[in-house]
This record gives sequence, C-alpha cells and structure tokens, in this order.
Amino acid sequence: MTLVKRIFLFLALNFLVVITMSTVLGVLGVQPYLRAYGLDYTSLAIFCLLWGFVGSFISLLLSKQIAKWSYGVQIIDPSTNDSNLRELVAIVHGLCQRAGIKKMPEVGIYPSDDINAFATGATKNSSLVAVSSGLLHYMDRDEIEGVLGHEISHIANGDMVTMTLLQGVVNAFCMFLSRAIAFALTMGRNNENNAGSSFAYMITRFVLDFVFMLLGSILVAAFSRYREYRADEGGGKLAGKQKMIRALEKLKSQFEHIEPKRGPVSAMMISNKPVGLTELLFSTHPPLDDRIRRLEENSKLPDAAPGMMARRF
Repeated sequence: MTLVKRIFLFLALNFLVVITMSTVLGVLGVQPYLRAYGLDYTSLAIFCLLWGFVGSFISLLLSKQIAKWSYGVQIIDPSTNDSNLRELVAIVHGLCQRAGIKKMPEVGIYPSDDINAFATGATKNSSLVAVSSGLLHYMDRDEIEGVLGHEISHIANGDMVTMTLLQGVVNAFCMFLSRAIAFALTMGRNNENNAGSSFAYMITRFVLDFVFMLLGSILVAAFSRYREYRADEGGGKLAGKQKMIRALEKLKSQFEHIEPKRGPVSAMMISNKPVGLTELLFSTHPPLDDRIRRLEENSKLPDAAPGMMARRF
C-alpha cells in the first residue's frame, strides 16, 4: 500500500471518528457551544480541546500494546541463552543509562526483512524499543548501536508525549476552526435557524474538517521531521557520530532493495522512504541524504562514544 493511500485512509478514519462523535453528541443534545443566540466560542473551545485530545491520548496509552500486536513483537528476556539477543538488551540498557533514563525499556524483536527499529510508550519509564530481525541480520554491532542510540534519544526527549500533545492541539484547532467558519458562512446572518440542523452548516463543516486535518497533518509531519534530526543528533551523542552515520548509510543502501514495513508506529521508526513531493510533505522522516549531511557537518558531536563494548554481533 502506497504512502498516499495510507495517508488518505488515516485521514478518512480520523475524519469519520470526529464526525461520528459530533453527530452522536448532536443527536443527544450535547453541543453546548450552539446557543439560540449564536455560537458560544468559550464552550466551543473547551469542547474541541476535550475531544481533540481524547483520540491522541488513547493512542499513546495503548501504543506499546498496539505495536506488539501489529508487528508481532517478542519481548527479549535479558537472561536469554541467545548471546546476540542478550547483547542487544545490554546495548539498550547501556545507552539508556548514558541518556539518564532511570527505568529500562522493554526490548523486543519482530520478524521482518525490513531494516528498522522503533521506540514507543506512554512515558520515558514505560517504553518499548523493538528492532526487526532484518536489522540484526544486515547490520553490524556499531551500526546497530547507532540505530538504538537514535531510538533511545526519542525516549529521552519525550518525543512520544510531545507528538501526542501536538496532534491533540492540531485536532482541537481543526475542530474549532471548521465549526466557527462553517457557522459564520452558513448561519451567521440567520440566527432564526438552528445551526446543528442546518444541512448547509453540516456539509460546510465536514469539508472544512477534512481540509484543516489535511493541513494539520502537513504541520505534524514537518515537526516529526525536525524530531528525527534531533534524535539523530542525540544518537550521535550517545553512540558516536560515525556509528550514527554508518547506520543511516546502511539504511540508505538497503532501501533500494527492501521496502520499509509500514504500520501504526511507522512515525516512530528510524526511517521511512519518502518519494515525490506529496510524500515528502506528509513524510514523518527527512531524506536520509539530508540526515547524513547534517551529522557530518555537526562538529559538536563526538566521533565515537567511549565505554561501549567492542564485540560485534
């Protein structure tokens, strides 16, 4: 499934959820912002903030479990007999200690030829770091350390919560603007009619909901790309700049042969492959060439982080 289709389905699902909630609340009469004299903007703002954040925080709270179900993640027992997996856990824990994370995240592996990894979870102290089997197969230890440094940086920076808050704010603004503008266009000069029962108001609001959610998705994706640059820098600090660069170069070389696996936590993976202007606008990850160039030009990052084990997988 192409990224454009996935974006459309994501927007459509969110659009239908918002419309369904609004319709049910309207049938039940739970729309205090619509008054006989017009629109109560204070009540509307409260309504939109509440509903705008509901879906985002539910997704955040369920993110670890959804990721485990969606990708078939198997949590690694730190005392496993598999020396490679045991070392993988040790690397994650070492990087977390270096990043100042008090409670170690769960470490998992999921079956996929895709070379990728992701971090998710509601808080820094309740997180999951998962890598694909393809990553362990194609990458050496230094490259794996660079990838894991990137993911641990996401956790240390609180990116999961930050993205949830941003999505909640965007949702709230989309709902507020669509309702306020639709009311002004269709009912602002005709207060004798009930705006909630106005067909023109509903159609206008639906269209504006879609347009503003589309624009909001571009904003969220742009911030996500900034977040990726920052996690690259963090990965360079934790694991060393050269390991981070090597990891991104390996991802770039393998993307020519293996299509990254998509899913509900694609935005939290180390990389996805944008193609074309539309996908660049909605992509949660910057082009790998740009990420590599920024790391190479960053003179503040250490070439190597001392203290990590030297053995390779």
